[in-house]
Amino acid sequence: MNTLIETDIFISGGGVAGLTAAAAFGMAGFSVICADPTPPITDAATEGSDLRTTAFLQPSRDFLERVGLWARLGPHATPLQIMRIVDAGGPEAEARVAHDFNAADISDLPFGWNLPNWLLCREIVAHLATLPNVDFRPGVATAQLLTRAGEARVTLSDGSRIAAKLVIGADGRDSRVREAAGISARKLRYGQKALAFAVSHALPHDNISTEIHRSGGPFTLVPLPDRDGRPCSAVVWMERGPEAMRLAALPEAAFEAAMTERSAHLFGPLKLASRRTLWPIISQIADRMVAERVALVAEAAHVMPPIGAQGLNMSLADLRVLLDLAEANRDDPGQPDLLARYQRARHAEIVARVTGVDALNRASMAQAQGLRDLRLRALNAIYAVAPVRRVMMRAGLGAKG
Repeated sequence: MNTLIETDIFISGGGVAGLTAAAAFGMAGFSVICADPTPPITDAATEGSDLRTTAFLQPSRDFLERVGLWARLGPHATPLQIMRIVDAGGPEAEARVAHDFNAADISDLPFGWNLPNWLLCREIVAHLATLPNVDFRPGVATAQLLTRAGEARVTLSDGSRIAAKLVIGADGRDSRVREAAGISARKLRYGQKALAFAVSHALPHDNISTEIHRSGGPFTLVPLPDRDGRPCSAVVWMERGPEAMRLAALPEAAFEAAMTERSAHLFGPLKLASRRTLWPIISQIADRMVAERVALVAEAAHVMPPIGAQGLNMSLADLRVLLDLAEANRDDPGQPDLLARYQRARHAEIVARVTGVDALNRASMAQAQGLRDLRLRALNAIYAVAPVRRVMMRAGLGAKG
């Protein structure tokens, strides 16, 4: 029989959230084992690489600095000073109104900093290699989880047996840890998919993140560094499922014409600069975030449409709260009282944010002209009242007050 390996923290999942958790708890001095059945893809060209990007909002950047990751990530990040919301919901696919939400209204810092997800994996994996108390095991799955009052027992697909004080489920929307812990989740489907890809364009983005609303869902361009002297952006194009699949199958020239029209021609002709990847859009909330010796984080606990840069930033908020609690209870980071406090600190806020993003997504999907005109009036009303605008911006950042 394989020797039982003892560790403070076992993390199931080696995506961006799981890798960040390993770095955070490792830097805090805990012994950590992190396993994922799929080795991370750490370059853009490899089939299956995650071409989406993440805009880290201010609280997330602060957390990444605290856990020693920002020194690696910061040099690759594109700052986002302005979030521009464009309504193109008239009879023609052209901008009816554009409102700029400028970070300078509430802070001396940008809203956020944008990085490609594949690059995040590359840099965090490299950082983990410098931490002697972190054991990262790519290509190995969590096969079995049993918990008892004093510890959790994990069996991996390679036969390894682990005893951990705390198991962190960071294994995605179909979390095996969540299932093994007996936690159910409520799922909302929209009949939507998201196309994710990179583009180059003739006109500069000026470090402005632009979200264009027409129907089917938002078309969002987030700034990337220039490539071969041309401005570049990461695009997430949300559409109803059949239309998204039709677009994904178009020849390149036809797809470029379609995306240029959908962008309301705001950046001139768009040129495809990467593969196209397709992602299903859902909302999902775990009924609870904890069980005996188990804490769920990130998409194991909550999934939402990619609007307002909420997803991974909420995941890092999970990790921040869990790390704070663990550092105050170093002898036993999986004790029941700690997990109950984590549940109280996170679950209600997550329900509120997922509900809010759900409402925004449904508004963005509107096809009827009357509903699109109503959406425009609501946007104008929010923007026109400066105190309301600032409150909305702070809420989006996850800031207090």
